[in-house]
Amino acid sequence: MNDWRPLYPFRSNFLDRDGLAYHYLDEGRGEPLLMVHGNPTWSFYFRRLVTAFSRRWRCVVPDHIGCGLSAKPSAGRYGFRLRHRVDDLAHLCDHLGLNRRVTLIVHDWGGMIGLAWALENPERIGRLVVLNTSGFLPPHGKPIPWRLRLVRNLPALAEPAVLGLNLFARGAAWMAPARRLAPAVRRGLLAPYDRPHHRLATLRFVQDIPLAPADPSYAQVKRVDDNLHRLQGLPVAIIWGARDFVFDLDYLAEWRRRFPRAETHVLPGAGHYLLEDAPQTVQRLIADFLDRHEPVTVDAPENRQ
Repeated sequence: MNDWRPLYPFRSNFLDRDGLAYHYLDEGRGEPLLMVHGNPTWSFYFRRLVTAFSRRWRCVVPDHIGCGLSAKPSAGRYGFRLRHRVDDLAHLCDHLGLNRRVTLIVHDWGGMIGLAWALENPERIGRLVVLNTSGFLPPHGKPIPWRLRLVRNLPALAEPAVLGLNLFARGAAWMAPARRLAPAVRRGLLAPYDRPHHRLATLRFVQDIPLAPADPSYAQVKRVDDNLHRLQGLPVAIIWGARDFVFDLDYLAEWRRRFPRAETHVLPGAGHYLLEDAPQTVQRLIADFLDRHEPVTVDAPENRQ
């Protein structure tokens, strides 16, 4: 069913990435709000923010390759590592001329992608909004949840479950929100992952979670972890769904430790999909934050890779 389509009334744009179609939204005018999604969501997750904020700001929302309405390449055609995601985002921002006063809004693995780009381009960032995500290695060596460990470490089990049965995206639609999603919303979140070869990105995202120095994306995550403090001069808002079993309150505590001056709002009744659980509250908090804090410039060329 396509009953989710009216919930996503935006014009699609595509950027060529080495022959792959990189889909993004570009709605409204004004200072840019760059929204970066995680796994297994896509730009649909930010739909309410785009509808509300495009009246005053320019809302740019990409779909990572393999997600949303972007191309769904094979593993031989695309790398599916964190570095590829950061490079894609950098290419899009260059293409769109997002060169200054960008407000970065990040969720889930989009936090690591967006913050890696921000630390390589600090002069472009003006404000930061954090929504249940991470910009550092698991705090205090915290293990990742067993569900993620199974997908990450047991490919013989994970591949038929994630690719064949779509259990990762389907499971997230049930477990990530704190309340049951409306059927059309659930179908919208799942729509891009409608067949096995369209689900590869959801598997590869989990398999790319770095936990040890030998993991391919560990060095990239460690650079973000080590340099995150260089963004402390930005206005920062942290909005957190308290009922998140992945990015739980230990992650929130680490954000507070690293950004003690950030505005922090904890939503006790919201889960990982806080934009589904409390959309009006999150929208109000972000709009109020944007109204009260002008973008600033943090120029730190030593951050560049």
